[in-house]
Amino acid sequence: MAKSEKQKLKLLYIRDLLLEKTDSDHAITTNELIQELEKEGIGAERKSIYQDIQLLNDHVVEVLKKTTKPQGYYVEDRDFELAEVKLLVDLVEAAKFVTDTKSRALIKKLERLTSVHQGKRLQRQVLVTDRIKTANESIYYNVDCIHEAISQNKKISFLYYRWTVQKTEELRHNGEPYTINPWRLTWADENYYLIGYDEEEGKVKYYRVDKMKKVQILLKERQGSEYMNDFDFGNLHKRTFGMFAGEEEVVTLRMSEKMAGVVVDRFGKGISIRPLENGEFETRVKVAVSNQFFGWVTGLGTDAQIISPNSVKERYRDYLMNLVRQYI
Repeated sequence: MAKSEKQKLKLLYIRDLLLEKTDSDHAITTNELIQELEKEGIGAERKSIYQDIQLLNDHVVEVLKKTTKPQGYYVEDRDFELAEVKLLVDLVEAAKFVTDTKSRALIKKLERLTSVHQGKRLQRQVLVTDRIKTANESIYYNVDCIHEAISQNKKISFLYYRWTVQKTEELRHNGEPYTINPWRLTWADENYYLIGYDEEEGKVKYYRVDKMKKVQILLKERQGSEYMNDFDFGNLHKRTFGMFAGEEEVVTLRMSEKMAGVVVDRFGKGISIRPLENGEFETRVKVAVSNQFFGWVTGLGTDAQIISPNSVKERYRDYLMNLVRQYI
C-alpha cells in the first residue's frame, strides 16, 4: 500500500491501536501512538493526534484520558465486557460438539474482543482439561448447510453413523442416506441437534449434528409446515429427556417436598404444584414417555412416584422389572 494511501487510514489505525492495546488499567501516550503509526509508515504530529482522538470521541468510540501517571489514552467501554467474553469462552470450552481445534480458534477470536492485556488474563483462566470433544470437523459445514436448507425451505439428505465396540464409525440405515425436512437446530445435553419432520412416519425426529456426514440440500421443497408450525419448540427441552422422542403424555408425579427444586429446574416455574399433608406434593407435567424419562424418575429414588396414567405406570413397572432381572 502506498504511503499516501496509508496516511488516509490514520484514524482507523489509531482506533485499532486503542482497542487492541488499551483498557482501564493500560493507557497509551501520544508519543507511543506516534511511534506505533511510524511503524506502519504513517507520519503524525501531536496536534493531529489530539484532533483524531476528538474525532473518534465524537463519532466512533469513547476514548478516555488518564491524568494520573502513567498518563495516556484508553478505551474502557467495548461491545462486550470482560466478564461477558469470559462467559463465551467458557461456553466454547464446555461445548462437546465443538472440536478441540475449533475451540482454540474460536477462543483466539473471542480474545480480540478485549485488549491484549485482558486477553492474556483470559488465557490464564482457560482450563486445559481432558474434556470429551467431538472429532467431526465437518460439523461447521453441517450447521451452515442445514441453516441454508431451512432458509431455502428445502429438504436435506445425510449419512448418519454410530460408534461400534471397536470404536469405529458404523453407518446406520444400511449406509443409505436419510432424507428429512429440517426445521430447527438446538443445543441440548451438551450436543447440537437437528429437529426434523419425517413425513413418511408423520412425526418429529432428532439427529445429532456431529454424527451426520455428507449433508446435502435437495431440490425438493420442505414438507410438514402444517405440523411444525404448531410444534412447541420453546418447551421441547422440558418434555424430552436426552432428546429421545416418545409419545407425549400428561403424567402425574407424587414427590417429596425436597424435590420441588428439581421439578422447577426441569419443567419451569409455570407448572402446577399441589402440596399434600404428608410432606409431599403432586404435579402434572407433559413429557415424552421414554426409557430416558423413566431413568430420570429412577434417579430420584423413593422421592418420586408416577401416579397416573396407568399405562405409563405399567410401562415404568416393566422397565424396572427388566432392570432387576439383569441382577438376579
